[in-house]
Amino acid sequence: MRPSPRRHRTALAASLLAAPLALTLTAAPPASASPAPAAPQQCSDEPRDLPTWKFIDYDEMRAELARLERVSHGRVEVKVAGKSNRGRSIHTATVGTGPKVFIVTSEIHGNEKTGTTALLRILNWLGTSGSPEAARIRKEITFVAVPKINPDGAELDRRGNDNSWAEVQRDFPQLAGRPPAWNYLNTRLQGDDYTTRPGFDLNRDFNPDLDYRPKPEDVPGDGSRPGWFLNPESQTLRDIYKYWTARKGKVHTYVDLHHQGACVREDAQNRLLDVAVDYPPLPDRFFEPGQKYAPYARTYAKTLSKQLAISAFRGIEERGYIPARYPHPPTRDLPGQARSSFGLIGTGTVLFEVRGQTQTMGHYQSERFIRAVTAGLTAMLRDVASGEVGTIDPDTFEQLPGTAEEQSTAALED
Repeated sequence: MRPSPRRHRTALAASLLAAPLALTLTAAPPASASPAPAAPQQCSDEPRDLPTWKFIDYDEMRAELARLERVSHGRVEVKVAGKSNRGRSIHTATVGTGPKVFIVTSEIHGNEKTGTTALLRILNWLGTSGSPEAARIRKEITFVAVPKINPDGAELDRRGNDNSWAEVQRDFPQLAGRPPAWNYLNTRLQGDDYTTRPGFDLNRDFNPDLDYRPKPEDVPGDGSRPGWFLNPESQTLRDIYKYWTARKGKVHTYVDLHHQGACVREDAQNRLLDVAVDYPPLPDRFFEPGQKYAPYARTYAKTLSKQLAISAFRGIEERGYIPARYPHPPTRDLPGQARSSFGLIGTGTVLFEVRGQTQTMGHYQSERFIRAVTAGLTAMLRDVASGEVGTIDPDTFEQLPGTAEEQSTAALED
């Protein structure tokens, strides 16, 4: 898909930010502000050049973060955590002082946008609400939002960032002469042309060894091996994770907000779903003695990850939206994903997969999906703050409605 035209900032400020965010300026959390919009009845996976100006862009996000810091009287603290490959600031917005660190990222794939608005609404509620529930969450949780972790890709409205293999080799001279990493995008994907402006799928660039430096023998690698922290965006998220681990002892929860195909259905009633959830894709057999994840057998947070995913599922469903389990075959092995790398070293991690990306959805039904994501995240915040998450039976995850079988392959490829 061609990069979208410049958005109309004044129109968006009125239509997207002002009205929906105003819904959160009450004692109630944003997920319960109003009933769920009507469920969609049709879809298409055909890439199209759809309008995206109603999604919040980079400059609008920065303005909203500044507003949140101001109206919360500093309760929401905004910092620059790093820079993208093209020099855009990557921000963290933190609210709460509790011992449980809860990190959420959005737009690691730049055409997966609804999570950013959901994060801004949650920040608005936690930062300005005087309700006992918001106060309890702030006391128990340090909530760290990283909206638009891939700002270059977000501005180009495409999955990958904006970085060439030549630039990576400049940053890491030891990789001179090596072929590009397997997650390098330099062809066509999802309607976008990376041939003249290449990039990386950032969500394959992570490693459970947070001090790892790229080694020539590890490149190009493949999906069953950890990543390399080749990109400044993934390095920034690693540094955020390390910072909060040093300050609080560990990161309790990490959530990565994504999108998937436009026509995915849940298998219970064959309805078009809103959000699918998942725990890390790491096969159990590799945690056995002598296998590649054996060193992480004691730290892997599989149980907590499943409990958190169930909490999110319940929160989405309770608000009238349609959740599902994301396809999770027992052989799926993706240690280079952020959720996998962090899960291996002790953090409960959850994937959110909203149905439809900008090239197949545009802004159609985006409000419904934003509210569904917000419902799942606020439920998790409640359950983590209260400790209720620890009482959830992780084995019930497989009993939740899943993704329709015929959609599983397409969802996994996406």
